[in-house]
Amino acid sequence: MTRPAIERILHGLVDLHCHSGPNPLPRAFDHVQAAKDGERLGMRAFLAKSHHHNTVMDLLAMGDRLAGVSTAVYGGIALNNQVGGINPHAVEMCLRMGGRCVWFPTISSRAHVAHHKAGGGFPKPTIPLTTTQVDVRGPDGELIPEVGQVIKVVAETGALLSAGHMAPDDIREVFTAARDAGVRRLVVSHPNFVIGSDPAQCKDFIELGAYIEHETSMYDSEVAQARGGPDVLMDWIERIGPEHTVLASDLGQVGRPMPVDSFIRVGSALLDLGLPEKDLRQMVRVNPSYLLGLDD
Repeated sequence: MTRPAIERILHGLVDLHCHSGPNPLPRAFDHVQAAKDGERLGMRAFLAKSHHHNTVMDLLAMGDRLAGVSTAVYGGIALNNQVGGINPHAVEMCLRMGGRCVWFPTISSRAHVAHHKAGGGFPKPTIPLTTTQVDVRGPDGELIPEVGQVIKVVAETGALLSAGHMAPDDIREVFTAARDAGVRRLVVSHPNFVIGSDPAQCKDFIELGAYIEHETSMYDSEVAQARGGPDVLMDWIERIGPEHTVLASDLGQVGRPMPVDSFIRVGSALLDLGLPEKDLRQMVRVNPSYLLGLDD
């Protein structure tokens, strides 16, 4: 497929998983630089993710630099130990100041801690940081009260609730509680990385109202740590269905490509494998626009 053709198909995409800076982990660009680069594809918006802090405050501080940039940038908060873990007070401040997403524990999750101890590759911070495990269950195996308090704020604000890097059994419990509380926007990121989920489990999450997010960086030939070729991603899409799938970048790390270029490469590869153009648009425009609260 020609470059103009794929750019036309991807025009207006929304990236739910951009690791722009500032951040304790090495980043190749900041939120403003990512937004300006996104204009190449007419990128509608992206969600700035940090494992360590509330990115809404970054964006408010960068407001003068973001003014006039056509790509909108939204922030959120990940519930790792750096923000106090499952902290409803931090969530309330983030969402009521414009945040659009709450990621349940990522680098502090039980699954991520086990993955890291097993030697799973992950960038190292540029400053000394302590990461401790954050659990969503108490000693009795039940969800701790703070989980329900966080979910309540997410439901009230209409924000997106992400599974973070939790293990499948924890995702199921949290998503069930979220669904019952009226949360309408749920997403599971890279199910086949860290989380250790499979298509059958993901179909259970879909029954709870979730979308399954895959990252272009995991299937991009220009990313040294890619987890497989586009054929692996295509198999997931066929099993789950494009109506329940989201494509995001998970990019921003030093030494990796810009999100725009990765979307172009992986999107082109999927089309070459036979994915209909309308399905690609569904996964990069329609579904993430709904999840970010841009469209109902």
